[in-house]
Amino acid sequence: MKIKIVNKSEFPLPAYKTDGSAGIDLQANISSPVELKPFERYLVPTGLYIAIPKGYEGQIRGRSGLALKHGITLANGIGTIDSDYRGEIKVILINLSNESFIINKGDRIAQFVLNKYESIDFEEVDSLETTNRGKGGFGHTGI
Repeated sequence: MKIKIVNKSEFPLPAYKTDGSAGIDLQANISSPVELKPFERYLVPTGLYIAIPKGYEGQIRGRSGLALKHGITLANGIGTIDSDYRGEIKVILINLSNESFIINKGDRIAQFVLNKYESIDFEEVDSLETTNRGKGGFGHTGI
């Protein structure tokens, strides 16, 4: 699938690192290093602008290596980029460790994954059909 992209960063276009990769790494498009102190958040620009086709969403996901080694993840879990958004892709990083972390120009800070979705129309009803599970949740199945 071809997707239009404007690249205002000085880095090459994002690309899959392996044939089986689902995500494409995004790089920090910053002019100087940024210190991310413990429990601090920072909105990291990427310099990328994309046109996501209708019926798809772009997901911004954290990088597992940053989370494991440094406690760096996304403040909003997974970020969603809607198909009608045309602004710069930015990533909300948070430092969940007890040590400061330096974000450097060009660092791989997150991954971009494209997903197809279905739009829904709600049908309001007075009750829902019953199931074996019923209202049980939050550990109800023993997990």
